Amino acid sequence: MESFFKTHKYLVEHLYSPVRRGLMDEINWNDRLIGIKGSRGVGKTTFLLNIAREYFGADNKESLYINLNHFYFTERTLVDFASEFRAKGGRVLLLDQVFKYPGWSKELRYCYDHFTDLKIIFTGSSVMRLKEENPDLSGKVASYHLRGFSFREFLNLMSGNNFPMYTFNEVMANHKEIAQRICSAVKPMAYFQDYLHHGFYPFFLEKRNFSENLLKTMNMMLEVDVLYIKQIEQTYLPKLRKLLYLLATAAPCTLNVSRLSKEIETSRATVMNYVKYLADARLMNILYPVGEAFPKKPSKVYMYNPNLIYPIRPAEVNAQAVRETFFFNQLMKDNLLNEATRNAHFLVNEEYSFRIEESMKVKNTPGFYYAIDKAETGEGNMIPLWLFGFLY
Repeated sequence: MESFFKTHKYLVEHLYSPVRRGLMDEINWNDRLIGIKGSRGVGKTTFLLNIAREYFGADNKESLYINLNHFYFTERTLVDFASEFRAKGGRVLLLDQVFKYPGWSKELRYCYDHFTDLKIIFTGSSVMRLKEENPDLSGKVASYHLRGFSFREFLNLMSGNNFPMYTFNEVMANHKEIAQRICSAVKPMAYFQDYLHHGFYPFFLEKRNFSENLLKTMNMMLEVDVLYIKQIEQTYLPKLRKLLYLLATAAPCTLNVSRLSKEIETSRATVMNYVKYLADARLMNILYPVGEAFPKKPSKVYMYNPNLIYPIRPAEVNAQAVRETFFFNQLMKDNLLNEATRNAHFLVNEEYSFRIEESMKVKNTPGFYYAIDKAETGEGNMIPLWLFGFLY
């Protein structure tokens, strides 16, 4: 136990976390079992350590961070460890990579039922279905999703500001005033292209080649977050990788399931399942008509965020694809996006038809709203695209 406390103290003391994540204020800390899901690379480990630093400090042994990938847990149970931690005055156990521990959901349920004075906060892959696939935790775990940096978080970090979040409705009603307020302090357009290229994943702050690091992360998402968690045989990895490549080089695109099934030599049903796995892993986004969802065929597939577009074919990046991907990604946290009727790109909250455009030199169609890329401020139904990066 003491060696874990020493590791915990070192990690908290040496934590580099220049951005306080908005999720910290969304969590109900009164819950006793809290799951933090997120894709690989978005900062789940840092988030756990931030909880320890913000609420307890490095020297307080009432909280303890442990990684369940540790060899120690090949012969010691989580229940025994939690019991000993609690006996030594522990109150909050922070568990990283919980899916690496066999039987984790049953043991967490045991801890929840028997250690009522102990709070457990754990991280897991975005592929995991905490409640649907783990009946032991149904009705017990409070689940949250940690996303990569929003443009707001990236801009605050890079410019030294502390701009607040705005809701979609606030942006729709007051976008001109909000944009003018922000632009009076900083030029957001000076940072926007950098964000689209490398600002979503916090590891851009590391002194490594970002694109190579992101490619490695994408492969890890496939090999661990999809194959390992979904228990798919390793021999199917090349098919999954090829499918991702085919979709990434065409996205945003309609899904030609018959052609894809021939390309990767598998059934149509398997293609649909693989697309769903890619979406669960936060590699792709799926756009459906209003009222429809998986297993029905989606209207379009997108990359999950703009950063993912650049490493695969850096010389052939489509600027319009980047714009649409950014809009989809930044709105999806608290808004519903569907296929739009007529000639719009998205229908937001079943009410607002949006087109994503490069500049304000477009035909202004009544009943449409426009997210404009090369605009610092907007007017009427024309809203700066970058401002939709302030929704979280």
